[in-house]
Amino acid sequence: MEFAKPQQQHQWLQQLVGDWEYTMTAVMGEDGAEETHKGTETVRSLGGLWIVGEGTCPGTEDGATGVNMLTLGYDPAQSAFIGTWVGSMMTNMWIYRGQLDSTGKILTLDTTGPSWTDPAKTQAYRDIVEVVDANTRYLRSETQQEDGTWNRFMTSKYTRKS
Repeated sequence: MEFAKPQQQHQWLQQLVGDWEYTMTAVMGEDGAEETHKGTETVRSLGGLWIVGEGTCPGTEDGATGVNMLTLGYDPAQSAFIGTWVGSMMTNMWIYRGQLDSTGKILTLDTTGPSWTDPAKTQAYRDIVEVVDANTRYLRSETQQEDGTWNRFMTSKYTRKS
C-alpha cells in the first residue's frame, strides 16, 4: 500500500497547525447566562494528511481544567472532511463530516450529539471553523432547533501564539 499524498483539502488543514490561545464565549445552563473562558490549543500535523489538536480550558465548574482532543482530515473517497472531537467534560464522541465553502475560508463540520432538552435524544450540531488570516480563526458552534433553524451557543476566537 502506498502512502497517500496530500491534496488541496489536506493542505488547507495545515494552516491550523501551531500553538493557539483562545477566548470562548458560550451560553451555558438553562438560565441562558453567557460565560467567557480562556484556553490554549496545540495543533500538529500527521504526515500532512491529518491534524490533531489538544486543547485545555481552565475554569470548569469544579475548578478542574477541561482537556479536549480534535482530529481532522479529508477523505477523497467521501469527498468530505472527517474527524472527531472528545473532551474530558463529557462522554460523547463527536463525529464530524463537513465541507469547505466556496470562499475557501469556512469549514462547516456537521455532527450529532445529545439533545439539550432530553438526554435520551440526539440532535444535529455543527461546528464552523473560519480562517480569517494566518494568525486568527474562529470556531462557532450551533445546534439545530426543532423548527430547523440554527442556534449559535458558542463562539471562540483563536489567536496564534507561534
